[in-house]
Amino acid sequence: MGNKEKFYITTAIAYTSGKPHIGNTYEIILSDAIARAKRMQGYDVFFMTGTDEHGQKIEMKAQEQGVSPKVFVDDVAGKIKNLWDLMNISYDKFIRTTDADHEKTVQKIFKKFYDQGDIYKGHYEGMYCTPCESFWTESQLVEGKCPDCGRDVKPSQEEAYFFKMSHYAKKLVRHIVAHPEFIQPVARKNEMMNNFLLADEFVGKSDEELLTAIENDSIKTKLQDLCVSRSTFKWGIPVDFDEKHVVYVWLDALNNYITGVGFDTEEPSNRYKKLWPADVHVVGKDIVRFHTIYWPIFLMALGEPLPKQVLGHPWLLQGGDKMSKSKGNVLYADDLASVFGVDSVRYYVLREMPYAADGTITWELLCERNNTDLSNILGNLVKRTLGMSNQYFDGKIVNYNVSEPVDEDLKSLVVSIKDKVINKVNEYKVADALEELWTLFRRANKYIDETEPWNINKDENKKERLSTVLYNLLESINIGANLLTPFIPETANKIFKELNVSSRNIEDLDKFGLVEEYNVTKEPQILFNRIKLPDIQHIIDDIVAKQKADNAPKIEFKEMEPITIDDFAKVQMKVGTVLQCEAVPKSKLLHSTVRVGTKTLSILSGIAKAYTPEQMVGKKVVVITNLPPREMKGLLSEGMIICAEDESGNISLLSPERDIIPDGSDIS
Repeated sequence: MGNKEKFYITTAIAYTSGKPHIGNTYEIILSDAIARAKRMQGYDVFFMTGTDEHGQKIEMKAQEQGVSPKVFVDDVAGKIKNLWDLMNISYDKFIRTTDADHEKTVQKIFKKFYDQGDIYKGHYEGMYCTPCESFWTESQLVEGKCPDCGRDVKPSQEEAYFFKMSHYAKKLVRHIVAHPEFIQPVARKNEMMNNFLLADEFVGKSDEELLTAIENDSIKTKLQDLCVSRSTFKWGIPVDFDEKHVVYVWLDALNNYITGVGFDTEEPSNRYKKLWPADVHVVGKDIVRFHTIYWPIFLMALGEPLPKQVLGHPWLLQGGDKMSKSKGNVLYADDLASVFGVDSVRYYVLREMPYAADGTITWELLCERNNTDLSNILGNLVKRTLGMSNQYFDGKIVNYNVSEPVDEDLKSLVVSIKDKVINKVNEYKVADALEELWTLFRRANKYIDETEPWNINKDENKKERLSTVLYNLLESINIGANLLTPFIPETANKIFKELNVSSRNIEDLDKFGLVEEYNVTKEPQILFNRIKLPDIQHIIDDIVAKQKADNAPKIEFKEMEPITIDDFAKVQMKVGTVLQCEAVPKSKLLHSTVRVGTKTLSILSGIAKAYTPEQMVGKKVVVITNLPPREMKGLLSEGMIICAEDESGNISLLSPERDIIPDGSDIS
C-alpha cells in the first residue's frame, strides 16, 4: 500500500431485502466523493462497501419467492453492486456477509466474547419488529409500534444469547466525552448520550460535569444487555458451539468493517494492521445508535481501537415525505440517471443534502438544478468559451499576458477555490464544497460579460488581449474541472478532453497559467441538456405506474360459501352513466344520479375520499340495480355502484373497458 498516509472509509452495508432507493444511494455517492477527494490529496484510500445478507426478513422474502435465501441474496447483491457501478462508485472492496471468511471470523468473535464472559445464554421476551430486526420493550414502543420505523411489532419469546453491554457503558461514555469529534454532527452525539446511554439524572449535563462524574465513578447509564443470537429462524451465521442459534444481525453485520480488511481473533492481516482504525464510517442517521453504541462496545470487548469518526448523515426525502413503494413515490438512482444522466444525479444529491438537516428530492427539483447549475452555469460557460476560441483563433489559445484589472479579480478567486473546496470536503460538508466551486463558474461567466470578447474581436489591434481573455477562461475552467473530479468525475473527464489537457496534481490547482497553449476541440459537446418537466412527464408516469403494480399488496383470497348460477342470476348488474354528482355534507358519501338505459337512479356511494363530484360526472359505471331502496343521510339510494378497495383503503371504480357500451347493458 506504499508509505502514504492511509484513509479508510466505509458505508453502511446495504440490506439485501430489496433495491436501494435514492436516499440509500446518496450515502454511497457521498462516501465516493469523500474517497475521491482524499485520493486527490494523496492519501492511500481504502473505500469499502457491500451488502448485509442475513436475517429473518431475508428468509421470509426468499420463501415468498420460492427460492433459497442464498439464491435470493445472490440476486439482490448483484443488483446492488450493478447500481453502485452505474453510479461510478470507486470502491476498493465490495464485502458480502455471506462471504466465507466473514462468516468464519464472526463465529470466532462470538466464541471469544462467550469465553471471556461478555456473552451469556438467557431467554428473550418482548415485542419484535421484523423489518428492523429489533426487539423492544412495551415502554419503548411509540403508540404501540416500532420506535424506529413506525410499523407493527409482535410478541416474541425465545432462547437467546445476550451481550453484557453494561460492562463497557461507562468506558464508552468516557470515550465520547473525551473525543467530541467521534460522533458527527454534534446533534447525533447528544441524541445518543441522552436517549440511549446516560441515566436520566445525567441527561443534559455538560461534558465537564460528565467527566467529573466519570472520575468520581458516580456516572450512571441505562444501557441494557443486547440480544446477539436468534433461535427461531435459520438464515444466519451459525453459533458453532450451539447450532440451535444463529448470530443476530448486528453482531454479524457490524463486524464487516474489520473482517473485510483481514481481522482475525488470532492473527490479523497486515492490511488490517495498516488500515484499522477506520477514519470514518458513513451511515444514515437512523442507524447511528448501532454504530456509536453497539459497535464501539464490541470493539472494546475485542481489545481493538475504536473508529476515529462516525458520520450520521440526514435523510433524503421525496418532496418532504418518506419514500413508500405503495405510494409509488420511491425514486431510484438508475431511473433518475436514465433521464438526467449519472453526473446530474450525483450532483443533485451532493448539492442538495445539508450537513445535518434532511434534504428533499423531486423530479421537478432535479430538473431545476440540472438546468440552472449544470446546463446554464457550467455547461454554458464551457460551450461559450470553446465556441469563441474556435471562432476567433481556430481553437489555439495563447496567454499573451495582456492584462487588465478585471483579470486579477478572476485569477485571485480561481486560485483561492482549491483550499475552500478541499477544506469543506475534509469536514464532510460536501454541499458547501460544491457551493464554493460554483462561485468559480459563476465568476467566469461574469468575466465573459465584463470583458465582452465579441467586442474586443472587432479591433484587429487587440488580438493578443482577446487571446489572453480566452486563456483566462480556459484556465479557470481547467482548474474548476479538476476540482469537479470527486463529485462528477465523468463530466470532469469530458471537460479535460474538450480542453485537450490532463488532470493536474492538487498542488498545482492554486497556480494560474501553467498551460502554455490551449488547443481545444473543434466539436464541443453539450455537457448537460436542458430538461423540461412536461417533456419527461410520460416517463415519470410510467415509472410510478410500474412501481405501484410491482408493489401492489397481495390480498389474501378468502373462500366463501359456493353459490349456484341461479343465485348469481338474481343479481342484476347493468352499465350506467353518471349524469350528476354532489358531495353529501359531513360524510364520505357521494350522491350520484345515474342513467341506466331508460331509467334514472339515485345512488349513494362511500367513495368521496377517492373521487370528486366533478370526476364522477360522465363516468361509465357498473351498477347493481335490484337492491331494495334505503335511506341514508336523508337521501334515497336505489342501487350500488361497484368498486374495488385494497387493504390500504385505495378505491377504484369498475368501468367497461370500451366506452361504446350503451347504458342499460347487462353485465353477465
